[in-house]
Amino acid sequence: MAMIVLEGRNLTLSYTTRPVIERASLAVRQGEILSLIGPNGSGKSTLLKALCRLMKPESGEVRLFGEDIWKIPTKEVAGKVAIVPQVKHVPAEVTVRDLVGFGRFPHMKFAHSMSREDEMRVEEAIATTKLEKQADRLVATLSGGERQRAWIAMALAQTPQILILDEPTTFLDISHQLEIMETICKLNRESHMTIIMVLHDINQAVRFSDTICAIKSGEIVAVEKAKELMTKERIQALFGVEGAVFEDPEHACPFFIPHRSIDKISKMTNRRQL
Repeated sequence: MAMIVLEGRNLTLSYTTRPVIERASLAVRQGEILSLIGPNGSGKSTLLKALCRLMKPESGEVRLFGEDIWKIPTKEVAGKVAIVPQVKHVPAEVTVRDLVGFGRFPHMKFAHSMSREDEMRVEEAIATTKLEKQADRLVATLSGGERQRAWIAMALAQTPQILILDEPTTFLDISHQLEIMETICKLNRESHMTIIMVLHDINQAVRFSDTICAIKSGEIVAVEKAKELMTKERIQALFGVEGAVFEDPEHACPFFIPHRSIDKISKMTNRRQL
């Protein structure tokens, strides 16, 4: 069994006095793709922030390669863990190559000038995400899919061992969603990079992940192999949606088709009883 590279132990996380996550524990193993799923407001992004040291837990601890992540220097953490956030802001005049170059900051010396190795890593990240033709374009002029790939390229330029993404396919059309997910999987296969991400699409999560962490109302309710979680009863319990599960013969993977929300079922039942 692969070693644990990132672990949250008994985490309680809150923004005010009310906890968003309570006593949550999660271990991520080297080389796996783990996706966090659950209803809106369940605490997925909050847990992700704690795992990548963007939010300090009220209680509990996060361990990176066995060490307390808050005792590791920030620059050292950034050399091991790269983050692609959900909300991204970039100055209008920044090119793709400039943006990707920002990913080399954890490895730069005091002069903050790029070495030959830094430049090589930037070009490798641009090539990996197939952005060679867009490298000198302004990030602001890119399509949604190209822009997301540029942010992933910046993360790759850090040469991390762990890549964390918060809703990487949000606001993208189906074609660009698949493009991003396939890029992420390719990184995992070819570089053995550990991937942790928040996804809203249960079918994408099951198809592209090794492990699913299901969260509801601030509690981790399941951590299982992706395909084992895909039953209509469990999806109904997690999301409050009735539907059916089928097998995708091309990918040997189950997929879920929603029929109606539980609220709608209750209303229909009430009408029949009137």
